[in-house]
Amino acid sequence: MVQAVSSVAPLADESRQLKLLIDNVSDHAIYLLDTQGRICNWNRGCERVKGYTAEAVIGQHIGLFYTPEDQQLGVPQQALDYARDHGRFIGEGWRVRCNGERFRAGEVIEPVREDGCLLGFVKVTQDVTERYQAQRLLQDAQRAHVQQRQLDNVGRLTRGLAHEFNNLLTTIGNALDLIALRPGADGRSKELVDLAQAAADRGSLLTRQLLAFSSDQTLVREPVVVQEFLLDALPVLRRACPASIEVKLNLTSDLPPIITDGVQLHSAVLNLVLNSGEAMPQGGTVTITAEVEQRLAPDLSQPMRRHYVAIAVTDEGNGMPPDIAERASEPFFTTKEIGKGSGLGLSQVFGFVSQCDGFVDVQTAPGRGTTVRLLLPVIEEVEHV
Repeated sequence: MVQAVSSVAPLADESRQLKLLIDNVSDHAIYLLDTQGRICNWNRGCERVKGYTAEAVIGQHIGLFYTPEDQQLGVPQQALDYARDHGRFIGEGWRVRCNGERFRAGEVIEPVREDGCLLGFVKVTQDVTERYQAQRLLQDAQRAHVQQRQLDNVGRLTRGLAHEFNNLLTTIGNALDLIALRPGADGRSKELVDLAQAAADRGSLLTRQLLAFSSDQTLVREPVVVQEFLLDALPVLRRACPASIEVKLNLTSDLPPIITDGVQLHSAVLNLVLNSGEAMPQGGTVTITAEVEQRLAPDLSQPMRRHYVAIAVTDEGNGMPPDIAERASEPFFTTKEIGKGSGLGLSQVFGFVSQCDGFVDVQTAPGRGTTVRLLLPVIEEVEHV
């Protein structure tokens, strides 16, 4: 009886074993570099991760895969130098595929030496975009959760003060009304009563702002189509700004509806536009955008993914340093001169959005302007993580 001979040759050749091993690692890009950082060889995983063929990259410098910004800063050579001097480089950053798409990459570079002489480098790269995005979503949710707890603590105190203050104002207002009705009052007395009544009215407005911040106001919730809402509001927003300020819209089509109080939303957007205008005393452009984003809901007791419509107001002003930006939502905190603002404008916006089960994201830096984004949940079922 003749025994069948296997058509597969034994894997006795160590170099062949190594090549098969490396080539069959499909989720990691592994390549060999010379001492100058030029690509000498790579595995099939590189083609999947990078999108290039071997013929297109062999002999090219490793900087081919880095972003133009990193190339200009010399990041590829810095990574090689660090690996040469310290025995290993471990890092993470944005890289570029063959089609121009950017992805987040985790990478390890190790020098290859023989008898103490540097022969080149081995570089291993993994696409970690999904992990990176998940971490960012979780960080956003954690930040929103901490922010919400801080607002809740201050809100409880603010709510009590606002109600007590409102009771005092009611008594003062009634007394002023009775004084105004008394016969025989001279012009000076009437003038003083009017001034006192105006001050009481401003105090009443202040209590409404405090209640809005503490999420104790009554909202009239109804479906709002964001595109129509912003298009209708645009003329009012433009009239509210000086002639030197241009207000323009940049909207994504087919935005899903949200449920909110349209009047309060109009007040919040107007507040942000006015703040943006004040940040550009020499004039400039305020841009309002709206798009859909998926985020983790702030309630971390049961993480859920939700879709939000992000309404963003962006200015070209000087921006805020980190210490100022962190306090922007605090009630009564303001950088304006005394008498120029109560410091409740942005805190009122935070309170309203929080009451709508959304959250506010402030992006700013000195010299780069400010973007305040109102993330309001769309009408949908939430997705549990």
